[in-house]
Amino acid sequence: MVRFAEAKSPDKASPVATSASSVAGLSDIDDSANGSIKGRASDEKDEKKARKKRKRRRTKDGGISELEVQNLAQRRGSLSKAARDPRDEPERKRKKKEKIEEETEMETRSPSPVIDFDGLSRPSLGTRERLEESTEQAAARLEKMRQAVRTILECVGEDPDREGILDTPTRYAKAMLFFTKGYQQNVRDIVNNAIFHEGHNEMVIVKDIEIFSMCEHHLVPFTGKMHIGYIPRDNVIGISKLPRIAEMFSRRLQVQERLTREVANAIMEVLKPQGVAVVMESKHLCMVMRGVEKTSATTITSCVLGCFERKEKTRNEFLSLVGVNRGI
Repeated sequence: MVRFAEAKSPDKASPVATSASSVAGLSDIDDSANGSIKGRASDEKDEKKARKKRKRRRTKDGGISELEVQNLAQRRGSLSKAARDPRDEPERKRKKKEKIEEETEMETRSPSPVIDFDGLSRPSLGTRERLEESTEQAAARLEKMRQAVRTILECVGEDPDREGILDTPTRYAKAMLFFTKGYQQNVRDIVNNAIFHEGHNEMVIVKDIEIFSMCEHHLVPFTGKMHIGYIPRDNVIGISKLPRIAEMFSRRLQVQERLTREVANAIMEVLKPQGVAVVMESKHLCMVMRGVEKTSATTITSCVLGCFERKEKTRNEFLSLVGVNRGI
């Protein structure tokens, strides 16, 4: 019996076609793998270029990266220099840094005015005459003031010849001359060359200095305490000179804001320290006996110069040591 071969089914895939399909699939996989390898190589190349660029930038900036520069810019200043040999810094950068420090030291929110050491530091009409007057001129000034006080007593409805106030004009005239004796003093005589080279560069504070002054608006007293601090630049001033300077400026017709500023400026000009800070807290009888009549109100003023103005940490240390938040 003869058997004939069965005809191939048309729906079965040809081995040749299957093989071609497999080859095509492998080719796609290879292309994908090659693309991934090329992408990684390109990324590595870009990263390598970026590293070289950052390295060149660090070399140009003297070995400091951009992040370090930002951190240094945000870092607060210190009274002492960093523990680093200045010779390690590039010369160009060192000169630039010194120039910036000099400009920073000169800049201040409240620049110190020129102090007239031979004069009265804030002269007004008649102060020079009072300072240099003779005995006869002083007696004539006292008599003029006595007559003025007598006129005031008459104007308020009193009898100037009454026994109780017969000598009041003379007593008040002498008292007023004492209250304003600061007009006859100057910084040069008060300091009297009491500045000494000690190589000291840490904070010096004299606090709780009692102050008595006269309000120039109503001629009534305001009293309180003043705290003075400074950071020397090797030279220190005699401790007693700080209260004396405060006393000189307070024994004039004043406002508290100006009094605080004048004391700070005088010390800055005389001693030329790294910085000066003055805080004053007082009560004004012009707002206790009259006006709003607030007996418990306290007025606090401050003036900070130099490093106290530039450096928050130094300023906060001073305020913490003097304790301005406590009662007078």
